Amino acid sequence: MGETIRFGISIDDKLLESFDRLIEEKGYMNRSEAIRDLIRGALVEEKWEGGDAETVGTVTLVYNHHVRDLSDKLTEQQHVHHDQVISALHVHLDAHNCLEVLVVRGKARDVKKIADELIGVKGVKHGKLVMTTTGEELH
Repeated sequence: MGETIRFGISIDDKLLESFDRLIEEKGYMNRSEAIRDLIRGALVEEKWEGGDAETVGTVTLVYNHHVRDLSDKLTEQQHVHHDQVISALHVHLDAHNCLEVLVVRGKARDVKKIADELIGVKGVKHGKLVMTTTGEELH
């Protein structure tokens, strides 16, 4: 970790009040930690835009397991990308619906492509990709 540098910023009082409420709700100890997280988040997202950054993500799927061949199609997609799909969690939500969470690792463009393929399978009710960093470049 590098040297800590202090700097000042100018901000509208109403915006600062809203920010202070937000950081209190999220449990930050101080403004500095909240601002550091915002900066890290922006840097991570900027890395993804190029598509070459190594990233990790979760693909969350909700689907009715009674839909014909849907489970098989999702499993086949996972096998096609067996090098990138690190782990899978399957949860029975009720008598009909399942939740599947996949951990996927690879280049940002590949992770997005895999997520799009899975979410796009006919019968998936809802899907979402959440990407994050491997943490190697963050301080």
